[in-house]
Amino acid sequence: MSDQVNADDASAGPAAVEPGQSEEVSENSGTVSVADEPEREAAVETGVELATAAAEPGPADEPAPEPPDPADGVPEAHRLSLTAKIEALLFLSSDPLTVGQLVEACESSESQIEQAISALEEDCAEGRRGVVLRRISGGVTLASAPGADAVARRLFAKPRTPPLTQAQAECLAVIAYLQPVSRPEIARIRGVSSESALGTLLERGLVADIGRSKFGATIYKTTELFDRLFGLEGLDALPDIAAFDPSPEEARNLRERLLKAGEQREAAQPQVG
Repeated sequence: MSDQVNADDASAGPAAVEPGQSEEVSENSGTVSVADEPEREAAVETGVELATAAAEPGPADEPAPEPPDPADGVPEAHRLSLTAKIEALLFLSSDPLTVGQLVEACESSESQIEQAISALEEDCAEGRRGVVLRRISGGVTLASAPGADAVARRLFAKPRTPPLTQAQAECLAVIAYLQPVSRPEIARIRGVSSESALGTLLERGLVADIGRSKFGATIYKTTELFDRLFGLEGLDALPDIAAFDPSPEEARNLRERLLKAGEQREAAQPQVG
């Protein structure tokens, strides 16, 4: 009878494990360890959360934002070289642009701007293109090539501005070479009143009133428009006055006027001591 009970127990196999129960048996006996199912699910969820938190970068791990690229938003096919950018800026500007202005606009160094200007100047050499690069008034600008003058006049012909009269040209020359110079000094050098001539030069924007002398006389200087119209990079580019070759009579009259103007200027100076 006892042997029959033992045989029945052996044939029944291991007892079933009810949910919520646990059984631990050694590995040698051929059974496994079964954990409480709700606790196992909680443990799995906790492990996933910990792994996710470890993978997410914290504030200290986030990379610093890169500085914006000046070409951002510009299709690669439309991106320009520095030389091309400078050419575009000169085309758009009605006034000469200085190296400093180009440095600021292009966000480049002065040496890079100078190299780009030299490259553009070479590329626009006379005879190669319809525009040339000019250095005027301390800056650079684009101008039509000399060979385009005839066709430009035919297309853009307008009523011509009357040329300067001799009196206006004389006043302009005196101001250009002696500036800053006062109205009485101009009159003394020319030997006649210069009111009308100076008024016309002011109206055309070739000279400017820059203030008063200590005696109340108006003082004049040339303008950037003067430099542009005469193609001068600066006043040091004015023709050498030593190249002027007057006739003996013209030289004598000019000498007398200059000596007289010098004497009057010296007499007008306040006495010191």
